[in-house]
Amino acid sequence: MTLPSSSAQSARAVVARRLRDLRKGAGLTVVELARGCGWHHAKTSRIENAKTAPTATDIRLWCRTVGSEGQADDLIVQSLHAESMYSEWRHRTRSGLKQLQDSAVTFFRQTELFRVYSSTLVPGLLQTEGYAAAVLGMSARFRDLPVDDSVEAARARVDRSRIVHERGHRFVLLVEEAVLRYRVGDDAAMAAQLGHLLTAGALPAVSLGIVPTATKRQDQWPRETFHVYDDTLVSVELVSAQVRITQPSEIALYVRAFEDLRRSAVYGAAARALIVKAIEALG
Repeated sequence: MTLPSSSAQSARAVVARRLRDLRKGAGLTVVELARGCGWHHAKTSRIENAKTAPTATDIRLWCRTVGSEGQADDLIVQSLHAESMYSEWRHRTRSGLKQLQDSAVTFFRQTELFRVYSSTLVPGLLQTEGYAAAVLGMSARFRDLPVDDSVEAARARVDRSRIVHERGHRFVLLVEEAVLRYRVGDDAAMAAQLGHLLTAGALPAVSLGIVPTATKRQDQWPRETFHVYDDTLVSVELVSAQVRITQPSEIALYVRAFEDLRRSAVYGAAARALIVKAIEALG
């Protein structure tokens, strides 16, 4: 599977390659193309090597210089898509963590099938307020946010998660067993979170699978945490950014990985037994 960071870079590289092919097809050198566009030839090299993202103006000048103005609009759209794959956290969190939770409410209501795989944390849709506050508090401190509204954000996350009780949605959630053992927050918050999994996993619209640590891996090793919304969007959270993947071929890869991981999970009584063991381990 292609890593999300590589996916974004690959999308940029496709645009760069198309521009380079247009230049070569016109029989122009890097210097000649730069002269026609009115910039230094080093800029041409940076664009063709996907080190600098071209602006819409850059692309229009490029296409005009090579005599392919008809391709400009398509290239601009493709370039904008490549750059939008990365949404830097420092921009998305500048209005606070609560705003980030609230911004997803409408999108969640429009989504019918949620598929979530997490190797690190309890999925946000099943988080309790105490657990969510601990997670979001760590995020606020790590990112040095000017305002720590993690308590309010946790409340908003829980409110947003009430969608699991609404009709018209299905939730298939997979977690690695290690998620049950990672101590997030104090013991009371962790015990409450694990107890909530016992009840939430029994909801009619929720399928909660746990991949046991002892599972013999044949198809997939633990992957990065990702969310699949219907068949239209995959969201992957990195340390520095949230990557939004909309290319059908890449979405298909994540769906394939999800299905492989789903076959490795246990459900029902077997899943509940793993949760109970994790509660007992808290002491």
